[in-house]
Amino acid sequence: MLKSQPAPSGRSLYFDGEWHHPSSGRYNPTFNPGLDEAIGDVAEANGADVDAAVAAAREAFRVWRDVAPLERGRLLKEVAAVVRANARELAALDAANCGNPVREMIGDAAIAAAQLDFFAGLVTEMKGDTIPMGPDALNLTVRQPLGVVARILAFNHPFMFCAGKIAAPLAAGNAVIVKPPEQAPLSSLRLAELVHGILPKGVFSVLPGGREAGAALAGHPGIDKVAIIGSVGAGRAVMRAASDTIKPVLLELGGKNALIAFPDADPERVAQAIVAGMNFTWCGQSCGSTSRAFVHRAIYEDVLARLPAKASHYVPGLPTDEATTMGAIISRTQYERVLGYIASAREEGARLVTGGGTPDGPALKKGFYIEPTIFADVEPGMRIAREEIFGPVLAIAPWDDEAAMVSQVNGVEYGLTCSIWTNDLLKAHRTAMAVEAGFVWINEVSKHFLGAPFGGWKQSGLGREECLGELLAFTQEKNVHVSLKQGRA
Repeated sequence: MLKSQPAPSGRSLYFDGEWHHPSSGRYNPTFNPGLDEAIGDVAEANGADVDAAVAAAREAFRVWRDVAPLERGRLLKEVAAVVRANARELAALDAANCGNPVREMIGDAAIAAAQLDFFAGLVTEMKGDTIPMGPDALNLTVRQPLGVVARILAFNHPFMFCAGKIAAPLAAGNAVIVKPPEQAPLSSLRLAELVHGILPKGVFSVLPGGREAGAALAGHPGIDKVAIIGSVGAGRAVMRAASDTIKPVLLELGGKNALIAFPDADPERVAQAIVAGMNFTWCGQSCGSTSRAFVHRAIYEDVLARLPAKASHYVPGLPTDEATTMGAIISRTQYERVLGYIASAREEGARLVTGGGTPDGPALKKGFYIEPTIFADVEPGMRIAREEIFGPVLAIAPWDDEAAMVSQVNGVEYGLTCSIWTNDLLKAHRTAMAVEAGFVWINEVSKHFLGAPFGGWKQSGLGREECLGELLAFTQEKNVHVSLKQGRA
């Protein structure tokens, strides 16, 4: 258990290499969802603050773009070293501010550091091409940074998103303005403190705030690209705002992801995968969670019988306790929303396999805790089968006909991930090609692989991350034609 409440000393706006009070003078409380207690006030940026931060970032970009790529990579590796050295403190901040278990948040810091190192090592891969033109001309392409990039982050992995998602645009030579999640901004502010002085001033900025700040960034003429991790609704709003200045967007949005189990799959492994894929550790608050499972009827009841024991590993507890295996929901609003989905599943006739309630322990009575919850016999028309809950609620359905099952898998507006379980190579590849998802596991679930492109189809997003493509997406291509003819044209 943490002995004291961690907190950054900076609670204002960080841009131009300095801390600034918000122009409105407004500071809002940020909360610990595990205790439903305020843990201090944080500045709220508005449009005027965005204007000032963008102006400073544009000046910084003119310096940063001319830093040699290998030197940019060296500085990013220095940031990664700072992240590793302070991983426990940063994990503690996220545990207290977003409700995820502190033990898991240490892993988030490690992932962020790995992403910084990964993109630092790719700086020499921003290569162009030469196009044959014959002996009298040279035609080539070069890649140059965009300018100033805004990254709007989600609350489920605040620090990992902040430190990891600045890596590609910075490596490419852009300045970056981060808007941390309104619900959990503390770890992003602490990162600004920790890396102060490593990067040229103004290259990295942190503007805490709400919708006004996000909208101002997305629509600002001085922002050259905006990337968001968030809901489909938030992604649509960013696209609308970005359209006025025809700026590109990168969207990592929601998911209603499927796990598919064929009759030849081992029921024990399938049951373990169903529970692991739901990401109960952070209360199912993950866009990549496989929150729907389609299990062939031949192994259906066998799999269901194993799930309560598998789910029992995830016990809601204080996020700041290193023994905790499942944390808290981010806010009262989301907590009540998730409980509403559980109630609707009962009303619509789904069979409760395990969970469905809230823990009774006195230490948890003030926080936003929900048991890992699994429903079986879920019909396609039920709300828990169609809508992204972003909570610890899993829907399972039996299937007999493969074509009908694939149609149900694809019958939602999302298309982020899918997990397929079978020992038949033909079935595995056939199904992987048939599902409408951007990231598919076969006999695996939940894992990301640095270097492999992650992103969604349909309304789950646009663009790919965690790969070379992400780095290139923060550059623009220029063609240069050189005439080699001598004498007069």
